Amino acid sequence: MSHTVHLQFEDYHPVALQRLCGALDEHLQTLSRLLDTQISRRFDHFTFSGSHAHAARNALVALMEIAEQRELSDEDINLAAVEAKTADNQHIEKTDKNHAYYFHTKRGSIGGRTPRQNGYIRALLNHDIVFGLGPAGTGKTYLAVAAAVDAMDKHQIERIVLVRPAVEAGEKLGFLPGDLAQKVDPYLRPLYDALYDLMGFDRVTKLMEKGLIEIAPLAYMRGRTLNGAYVILDEAQNTTPEQMKMFLTRIGFGTKAVITGDLSQIDLPRNIKSGLRDANEKLRDVEGLYFHTFTSEDVVRHPLVQKIVEAYEEADNQHTELSLEK
Repeated sequence: MSHTVHLQFEDYHPVALQRLCGALDEHLQTLSRLLDTQISRRFDHFTFSGSHAHAARNALVALMEIAEQRELSDEDINLAAVEAKTADNQHIEKTDKNHAYYFHTKRGSIGGRTPRQNGYIRALLNHDIVFGLGPAGTGKTYLAVAAAVDAMDKHQIERIVLVRPAVEAGEKLGFLPGDLAQKVDPYLRPLYDALYDLMGFDRVTKLMEKGLIEIAPLAYMRGRTLNGAYVILDEAQNTTPEQMKMFLTRIGFGTKAVITGDLSQIDLPRNIKSGLRDANEKLRDVEGLYFHTFTSEDVVRHPLVQKIVEAYEEADNQHTELSLEK
């Protein structure tokens, strides 16, 4: 929902106002981009329009306190935007839980088909780091890619980075023909398919040529810091705890990250713990992270897929019970 709010500073020093706005209002433009809010001003009177208008107003008030003491840095603006948006999102969650949200793409408006999918979309819009856990066919990855496309079209982020661990589901990479890029390409194919469906082949190709869309194996993320990006780690159940930690610490300012996976389909060797399971255990109580869990009821593929998922879940539960009895 779009809002319009106003702000006028009183008893301010002209130098502080100049520091607050920056040369040619560059600081206001940065804040506007980070919070997807239109900011206009006439002298000391500011108008904010957008879904995070209140957050932008609060961020500017906080920045004025700094500007009265010194020049503003890019880090000051980023931190003020993050803190204000987090507070705004918490308010939105408390007052707007039943509101339906949609992503807008080339295919039109993409919305949830189940209550949990609607909750997932709300989480993707309102949180910077979201974990989507659940069985195949629940829309975890597709909705995350739709969120990234929507954010790019609204100029909220500069690029999209889609990542997958290159772990074999029974096959060996060494038996596949070609170099490393050709070997891991099949593992990234589902991400290509989602992008083509949501943006069209020609546009995806052009954006990849410009480096605005990147699809890469997880190993390529080491040593990087990602700013102003929408990053999706798919099939995260096949990461190790070390890889998961590495990925999460790549996230920079203005970046949103989504981690998706199915803990019932881990392809790692039995003696290696899943990084997704490890994160689910260790990070659940970390403020700012959002964990969203799907069930077989959210499967939107062929009706038989839901029955298959339920049958495997029942068998796994029975196996667990027998193991506990022993």
